Amino acid sequence: MSNFLEGNDSLMGHLTELRKRLLIIIFIIFIGFIVCWIFSSFIFDVIRAPILPYLPEGGLIFTAPMDKFLAHIKVSLIASIVVTCPVWIFQVWLFVAPGLYAKEKKMGLGFMFSGTFLFLTGVSFVYFVVYPMAFKFLMSFGGETDKPMITISSYLSFFTTTTLVFGLAFEMPLILTILGMMGLISSNFLIEKRRYAIVILAFLSAVFTPPDVISMLLMMAPMLLLYEISIFMVKIFGQKQNVEIQ
Repeated sequence: MSNFLEGNDSLMGHLTELRKRLLIIIFIIFIGFIVCWIFSSFIFDVIRAPILPYLPEGGLIFTAPMDKFLAHIKVSLIASIVVTCPVWIFQVWLFVAPGLYAKEKKMGLGFMFSGTFLFLTGVSFVYFVVYPMAFKFLMSFGGETDKPMITISSYLSFFTTTTLVFGLAFEMPLILTILGMMGLISSNFLIEKRRYAIVILAFLSAVFTPPDVISMLLMMAPMLLLYEISIFMVKIFGQKQNVEIQ
Protein backbone atom coordinates (compact mmCIF):
# COMPACT_ATOMS: atom_id res chain seq x y z
CA MET A 1 0.00 0.00 0.00
CA SER A 2 2.80 2.38 0.90
CA ASN A 3 4.55 1.65 -2.42
CA PHE A 4 1.32 2.46 -4.24
CA LEU A 5 1.00 5.79 -2.42
CA GLU A 6 4.64 6.60 -3.09
CA GLY A 7 4.11 5.81 -6.75
CA ASN A 8 1.10 8.15 -6.88
CA ASP A 9 3.06 10.90 -5.12
CA SER A 10 5.91 10.45 -7.59
CA LEU A 11 3.50 10.61 -10.55
CA MET A 12 1.80 13.70 -9.19
CA GLY A 13 5.20 15.29 -8.65
CA HIS A 14 6.16 14.66 -12.28
CA LEU A 15 2.83 16.01 -13.53
CA THR A 16 3.18 19.12 -11.36
CA GLU A 17 6.70 19.71 -12.65
CA LEU A 18 5.53 19.16 -16.24
CA ARG A 19 2.74 21.69 -15.76
CA LYS A 20 5.21 24.20 -14.32
CA ARG A 21 7.62 23.82 -17.25
CA LEU A 22 4.82 24.06 -19.82
CA LEU A 23 3.53 27.27 -18.25
CA ILE A 24 7.03 28.76 -18.29
CA ILE A 25 7.47 27.76 -21.95
CA ILE A 26 4.11 29.32 -22.85
CA PHE A 27 5.09 32.53 -21.05
CA ILE A 28 8.48 32.62 -22.80
CA ILE A 29 6.90 32.14 -26.22
CA PHE A 30 4.29 34.81 -25.41
CA ILE A 31 6.98 37.37 -24.56
CA GLY A 32 8.81 36.44 -27.78
CA PHE A 33 5.53 36.81 -29.66
CA ILE A 34 5.11 40.40 -28.46
CA VAL A 35 8.63 41.29 -29.60
CA CYS A 36 8.20 39.53 -32.96
CA TRP A 37 4.87 41.30 -33.52
CA ILE A 38 6.77 44.58 -33.79
CA PHE A 39 8.80 43.14 -36.68
CA SER A 40 6.00 41.03 -38.17
CA SER A 41 6.07 42.79 -41.58
CA PHE A 42 9.77 42.04 -42.03
CA ILE A 43 9.32 38.46 -40.79
CA PHE A 44 6.41 37.99 -43.19
CA ASP A 45 8.65 39.06 -46.09
CA VAL A 46 11.19 36.43 -45.06
CA ILE A 47 8.54 33.70 -44.84
CA ARG A 48 7.04 34.69 -48.20
CA ALA A 49 10.41 34.76 -49.99
CA PRO A 50 10.67 31.04 -51.00
CA ILE A 51 7.41 31.10 -52.98
CA LEU A 52 7.52 34.73 -54.16
CA PRO A 53 9.28 34.01 -57.52
CA TYR A 54 6.36 31.76 -58.52
CA LEU A 55 3.56 34.24 -57.76
CA PRO A 56 2.54 36.08 -60.95
CA GLU A 57 0.89 38.93 -59.04
CA GLY A 58 3.94 39.40 -56.83
CA GLY A 59 2.32 38.33 -53.58
CA LEU A 60 -0.10 36.07 -51.75
CA ILE A 61 -3.83 36.74 -51.78
CA PHE A 62 -6.42 36.88 -49.01
CA THR A 63 -10.15 36.27 -49.30
CA ALA A 64 -11.45 37.54 -45.96
CA PRO A 65 -10.95 40.87 -44.14
CA MET A 66 -9.27 39.18 -41.13
CA ASP A 67 -6.90 36.96 -43.14
CA LYS A 68 -3.94 39.32 -43.26
CA PHE A 69 -4.24 40.31 -39.59
CA LEU A 70 -4.42 36.66 -38.51
CA ALA A 71 -1.47 35.91 -40.79
CA HIS A 72 0.71 38.39 -38.93
CA ILE A 73 -0.32 36.77 -35.64
CA LYS A 74 0.71 33.34 -36.97
CA VAL A 75 3.96 34.76 -38.35
CA SER A 76 4.83 36.33 -35.00
CA LEU A 77 4.08 33.06 -33.21
CA ILE A 78 6.28 31.03 -35.57
CA ALA A 79 9.13 33.50 -35.21
CA SER A 80 8.76 33.48 -31.43
CA ILE A 81 9.03 29.68 -31.27
CA VAL A 82 12.21 29.79 -33.37
CA VAL A 83 13.83 32.76 -31.64
CA THR A 84 13.11 31.56 -28.09
CA CYS A 85 14.12 27.95 -28.77
CA PRO A 86 17.28 28.10 -26.57
CA VAL A 87 15.16 29.10 -23.59
CA TRP A 88 12.31 26.62 -23.96
CA ILE A 89 14.73 23.83 -24.83
CA PHE A 90 16.48 24.57 -21.54
CA GLN A 91 13.12 24.23 -19.76
CA VAL A 92 12.75 20.78 -21.31
CA TRP A 93 16.19 19.94 -19.94
CA LEU A 94 15.18 21.07 -16.45
CA PHE A 95 12.23 18.68 -16.63
CA VAL A 96 14.25 15.61 -17.63
CA ALA A 97 17.37 16.42 -15.56
CA PRO A 98 16.04 14.96 -12.24
CA GLY A 99 15.99 11.52 -13.87
CA LEU A 100 19.70 11.68 -14.68
CA TYR A 101 22.88 11.16 -12.65
CA ALA A 102 24.76 14.15 -11.22
CA LYS A 103 27.45 13.84 -13.89
CA GLU A 104 24.84 13.89 -16.64
CA LYS A 105 23.06 16.90 -15.13
CA LYS A 106 26.21 18.96 -15.68
CA MET A 107 25.63 18.58 -19.42
CA GLY A 108 22.73 21.07 -19.32
CA LEU A 109 24.60 23.74 -21.28
CA GLY A 110 25.58 21.21 -23.92
CA PHE A 111 21.96 20.06 -24.08
CA MET A 112 20.73 23.61 -24.66
CA PHE A 113 23.40 24.34 -27.28
CA SER A 114 22.87 21.05 -29.12
CA GLY A 115 19.08 21.36 -29.04
CA THR A 116 19.20 24.91 -30.36
CA PHE A 117 21.72 24.03 -33.06
CA LEU A 118 19.74 20.99 -34.25
CA PHE A 119 16.42 22.86 -34.28
CA LEU A 120 17.83 25.82 -36.22
CA THR A 121 19.62 23.42 -38.58
CA GLY A 122 16.32 21.73 -39.37
CA VAL A 123 14.60 25.08 -39.93
CA SER A 124 17.45 26.33 -42.14
CA PHE A 125 17.54 23.08 -44.11
CA VAL A 126 13.86 23.22 -45.02
CA TYR A 127 14.02 26.95 -45.79
CA PHE A 128 17.14 27.03 -47.95
CA VAL A 129 17.08 23.52 -49.47
CA VAL A 130 13.65 21.90 -49.36
CA TYR A 131 11.42 24.87 -50.16
CA PRO A 132 13.30 26.08 -53.27
CA MET A 133 13.36 22.59 -54.78
CA ALA A 134 9.79 21.75 -53.75
CA PHE A 135 8.29 24.99 -55.08
CA LYS A 136 10.26 24.76 -58.30
CA PHE A 137 8.80 21.31 -58.90
CA LEU A 138 5.25 21.99 -57.69
CA MET A 139 4.78 25.39 -59.29
CA SER A 140 6.13 24.37 -62.71
CA PHE A 141 4.45 20.97 -62.83
CA GLY A 142 1.93 20.57 -65.65
CA GLY A 143 3.12 23.48 -67.78
CA GLU A 144 2.73 27.24 -67.53
CA THR A 145 -0.87 27.65 -68.67
CA ASP A 146 -2.33 27.59 -65.16
CA LYS A 147 -1.33 30.41 -62.81
CA PRO A 148 -1.04 29.97 -59.04
CA MET A 149 -3.19 32.07 -56.71
CA ILE A 150 -1.99 31.05 -53.27
CA THR A 151 -3.89 32.37 -50.26
CA ILE A 152 -2.09 33.67 -47.22
CA SER A 153 -3.84 31.21 -44.89
CA SER A 154 -3.06 28.11 -46.96
CA TYR A 155 0.58 29.08 -47.45
CA LEU A 156 1.16 29.89 -43.79
CA SER A 157 -0.50 26.64 -42.74
CA PHE A 158 1.82 24.73 -45.06
CA PHE A 159 4.90 26.76 -44.10
CA THR A 160 4.28 26.52 -40.36
CA THR A 161 3.66 22.78 -40.31
CA THR A 162 6.59 21.90 -42.55
CA THR A 163 9.07 24.24 -40.85
CA LEU A 164 8.26 23.10 -37.31
CA VAL A 165 8.25 19.43 -38.34
CA PHE A 166 11.75 19.74 -39.82
CA GLY A 167 12.99 21.69 -36.81
CA LEU A 168 11.64 19.12 -34.35
CA ALA A 169 12.66 16.15 -36.50
CA PHE A 170 16.28 17.31 -36.38
CA GLU A 171 16.12 17.00 -32.58
CA MET A 172 16.08 13.21 -32.93
CA PRO A 173 19.75 12.62 -31.93
CA LEU A 174 19.30 14.72 -28.81
CA ILE A 175 16.05 13.03 -27.79
CA LEU A 176 17.42 9.52 -28.32
CA THR A 177 20.63 10.42 -26.50
CA ILE A 178 18.65 11.61 -23.48
CA LEU A 179 16.62 8.39 -23.51
CA GLY A 180 19.93 6.51 -23.60
CA MET A 181 21.25 8.55 -20.68
CA MET A 182 18.10 7.68 -18.74
CA GLY A 183 18.63 3.99 -19.45
CA LEU A 184 15.47 3.59 -21.53
CA ILE A 185 17.21 2.60 -24.77
CA SER A 186 20.65 1.47 -25.87
CA SER A 187 22.70 1.64 -29.06
CA ASN A 188 22.12 -2.09 -29.57
CA PHE A 189 18.38 -1.53 -29.36
CA LEU A 190 18.56 1.19 -32.03
CA ILE A 191 20.67 -1.04 -34.27
CA GLU A 192 18.28 -3.98 -33.90
CA LYS A 193 15.25 -1.79 -34.67
CA ARG A 194 16.89 0.06 -37.58
CA ARG A 195 14.68 -1.49 -40.27
CA TYR A 196 11.55 -0.47 -38.36
CA ALA A 197 12.97 3.01 -37.91
CA ILE A 198 13.50 3.31 -41.67
CA VAL A 199 9.86 2.42 -42.33
CA ILE A 200 8.63 4.89 -39.70
CA LEU A 201 10.87 7.69 -40.99
CA ALA A 202 9.72 7.04 -44.57
CA PHE A 203 6.09 7.21 -43.46
CA LEU A 204 6.61 10.43 -41.50
CA SER A 205 8.53 11.98 -44.39
CA ALA A 206 5.63 11.21 -46.73
CA VAL A 207 3.05 12.65 -44.31
CA PHE A 208 4.79 15.86 -43.25
CA THR A 209 6.39 17.04 -46.48
CA PRO A 210 4.89 18.55 -49.65
CA PRO A 211 3.24 15.91 -51.86
CA ASP A 212 6.20 15.14 -54.08
CA VAL A 213 8.95 12.55 -54.02
CA ILE A 214 11.75 15.12 -53.96
CA SER A 215 10.58 16.70 -50.70
CA MET A 216 10.04 13.30 -49.13
CA LEU A 217 13.57 12.20 -49.98
CA LEU A 218 14.99 15.54 -48.81
CA MET A 219 13.50 14.91 -45.39
CA MET A 220 14.12 11.17 -45.21
CA ALA A 221 17.82 11.34 -46.16
CA PRO A 222 18.89 13.60 -43.26
CA MET A 223 16.58 11.67 -40.90
CA LEU A 224 18.39 8.43 -41.70
CA LEU A 225 21.74 10.16 -41.19
CA LEU A 226 20.55 11.60 -37.87
CA TYR A 227 19.38 8.15 -36.79
CA GLU A 228 22.85 6.74 -37.40
CA ILE A 229 24.34 9.68 -35.49
CA SER A 230 21.91 8.88 -32.67
CA ILE A 231 23.23 5.33 -32.44
CA PHE A 232 26.76 6.68 -32.08
CA MET A 233 25.73 9.28 -29.48
CA VAL A 234 23.74 6.77 -27.41
CA LYS A 235 26.71 4.41 -27.46
CA ILE A 236 28.94 7.15 -26.03
CA PHE A 237 26.62 8.80 -23.51
CA GLY A 238 24.09 6.07 -22.78
CA GLN A 239 24.08 4.20 -19.47
CA LYS A 240 26.17 1.08 -19.54
CA GLN A 241 23.46 -0.80 -17.66
CA ASN A 242 20.74 0.01 -20.21
CA VAL A 243 17.87 -2.44 -20.16
CA GLU A 244 17.22 -3.80 -23.61
CA ILE A 245 13.63 -3.35 -24.80
CA GLN A 246 12.39 -6.38 -26.59
